[in-house]
Amino acid sequence: MIPVKQIPDGYHSVTPYLIVPSAEKAIAFYVQAFDATENMRLMMPDGKIGHAEVKIGNSIIMLSNANPEWGFKAPQDLGGSPISIFLYVEDVDSLTEKALAAGATEQQAPQNMFWGDRIAKIDDPFGHNWTLATHVEDVSLEESQKRLYVEYS
Repeated sequence: MIPVKQIPDGYHSVTPYLIVPSAEKAIAFYVQAFDATENMRLMMPDGKIGHAEVKIGNSIIMLSNANPEWGFKAPQDLGGSPISIFLYVEDVDSLTEKALAAGATEQQAPQNMFWGDRIAKIDDPFGHNWTLATHVEDVSLEESQKRLYVEYS
């Protein structure tokens, strides 16, 4: 008998699981904004999505409709989300524009940061915060610390 893998192929140890008001609309947004591919969806008897998975880059994100019976609450149910999903991409500027065109709200325009990434911050239409980033410079920990003091002093 072949042993079962504790972490299935294609998955990482940590996988974000997003709760949204409409998983169907969220999947469509992620496909349009982030070039996601839909891996799967499981439908509930009431027609809502009970579980779905999309792949963005090399990472899987799980998602489902909000469901109070399961304790699954969307950011809107909680007054917002305290979590930001950090997404590395090849071109943060073009992906930010693509996400905004798809319906995201810009919180911070793309800019170079002291640690060597160019980042933008957006909110998706479902209440989740995203930090989009492209690594543009290798910076040592020591140099990052120096730049942090200059930036915030």
